[in-house]
Amino acid sequence: MTVMLSSDMLEATRLTRDGKLAEATALLQRALRGDSSAATPPARNTPGPSEATARIFDVDPETGRVTRSGSSDPSGSDGVDLHGARPTGKVRMPQLPDALRGFFGKSGETGTSRSSAPLPVGARFEPHSFTNDAGTRGYKLYTPAARGTAAMPLVVMLHGCTQSPDDFAAGTRMNLLAEEHGCLVAYPGQTQAANAQKCWNWFSPADQQRDRGEPALIAGITRQIMRDHAVDGRRVYVAGLSAGGAAAAIMGGAYPDLYAAVGVHSGLACGAARDMPSAFAAMRNGAPGGGARGSVPTIVFHADKDGTVHPRNGDQVIAQFSRSDSLRIEQQRGQVPGGHAYSRTQHLDAAGKPVLEQWVVHGGGHAWSGGSAAGSYTDPRGPDASREMLRFFLGNVLGGNPG
Repeated sequence: MTVMLSSDMLEATRLTRDGKLAEATALLQRALRGDSSAATPPARNTPGPSEATARIFDVDPETGRVTRSGSSDPSGSDGVDLHGARPTGKVRMPQLPDALRGFFGKSGETGTSRSSAPLPVGARFEPHSFTNDAGTRGYKLYTPAARGTAAMPLVVMLHGCTQSPDDFAAGTRMNLLAEEHGCLVAYPGQTQAANAQKCWNWFSPADQQRDRGEPALIAGITRQIMRDHAVDGRRVYVAGLSAGGAAAAIMGGAYPDLYAAVGVHSGLACGAARDMPSAFAAMRNGAPGGGARGSVPTIVFHADKDGTVHPRNGDQVIAQFSRSDSLRIEQQRGQVPGGHAYSRTQHLDAAGKPVLEQWVVHGGGHAWSGGSAAGSYTDPRGPDASREMLRFFLGNVLGGNPG
């Protein structure tokens, strides 16, 4: 299996570089099913790079099953049961590399409930939409009941693969904190037309640049909310999990004039990959970011037992956003009662203000630390990433110290 995947990765790389993303996807799907003929994909017409194609794999987020590209029958003989309940093809998930297994399905910390908590009286959690030259994306916006007349901070939350705005809101419980602190929270939603698993396409060069592709859409959503609501333009922040964490890193690097701080949970540095095969390699081994260093204050959460996105990637996000080599470093260790131990490293400027903060959750996996089992990819045993991110965010404003 390892030898087959290695040779197929090389062929998939060639196809991706030629712009044949659909053929590369089909090739990897056949390899993962154990099809010995995978290295010889059938000839067919392939959509161009500008057309909407499935860039990774088609996964049902509720059942965890992979289906053949173009197949509408999730129970067919080509399906792979990602949860391992019953064999439905030639490959069982435990045979796959950790990075691929976690990327395709739900982690061990994943909850399956999608129940919505009742809103406080006067609060709103409503769907909206944004369109520009890069396309259209929907988003959910939480408006707290405790809003006053003053302009409010805005936090933009980017979900992980297979997730949705509602799922991500339930798992992170960021809306509860927004109610407590008087913040707006936006949850842009990726579409299956743009990515079969609803992943943000952080590995695509077309989606890593300012005012192009998905960064243009996310920035457009942010600015639309700023236009339509009472938002404090100096207190706008972006955070994400996994693929959404990688997208948040891209947004911080591309829009330092828009976002006052960035939160990256279990993600990767901007430019860590340039195509699908290099994305798998970066997830498995870590990869430094490409391009110039960022300068936006950044908080990173990553678990040291993450088998989906190597924890080395957290170090590389910190390195990418480091302003200088003269920051003073302070380290702390702690323990969640009945939960995980953790290490916290702060990088302080000359005034003693933390501009970078890194949390390593010891023994945790690929999941939002301290999250609720009401959402997917959560680990309630970890320190509360949502609360710590919001604390870090509110301590940073565009153009200087909060005041």
